[in-house]
Amino acid sequence: MEKRGKASKWNPERSRRLVMGLFLSCSQAARQGQDIKCGACRALVDEMEWAISQIDPKKTIQRGSFRINPDGSQSIREVPLARSEGNLLELMESVCERMEDYGERTDLSTDRTSYIRVKSRTGEAMDLSEATLDSRVTSSLKFACETIVEHHEDEIIEFFAHETENVKDKLCSKRTDLCDHALNMAHDEL
Repeated sequence: MEKRGKASKWNPERSRRLVMGLFLSCSQAARQGQDIKCGACRALVDEMEWAISQIDPKKTIQRGSFRINPDGSQSIREVPLARSEGNLLELMESVCERMEDYGERTDLSTDRTSYIRVKSRTGEAMDLSEATLDSRVTSSLKFACETIVEHHEDEIIEFFAHETENVKDKLCSKRTDLCDHALNMAHDEL
């Protein structure tokens, strides 16, 4: 007959450490998920603002009804092309592709992750000393961006059609709650 070892005694300290380890792992994963959603939203706003700024502000489109009113007039008005709904929808179709131009940066004092542009739009050299380049990070950032566009399309159009100041904070923190923790972040940080 085989001799079996003694059943191990329940060790409350070991159980407490195991539970704390699991809790810390879960809270760290949740924080990383929040960081990537916030980073994607902030990067999305930067990319949309840049794309809008590249359109000639003098270009306009006609908006309204082409139907003739009883008095013989038409309800047509000129609106800037850059902030028109059609243009914003077109920009949103490709904005998440540019998440590949971002890298990850961790603030050692807060242990929070942020995302910074690692490819220059103009071709000039950039300081990448604080950035980590990882294809998993860029694919996660792209997926988060696509999810944000899908779930918050109306809010994005509303903000870019009408707002020009603090869109990052208003959209990412106050309207969508994607960056609750980031209300105290510097405005230029992603």
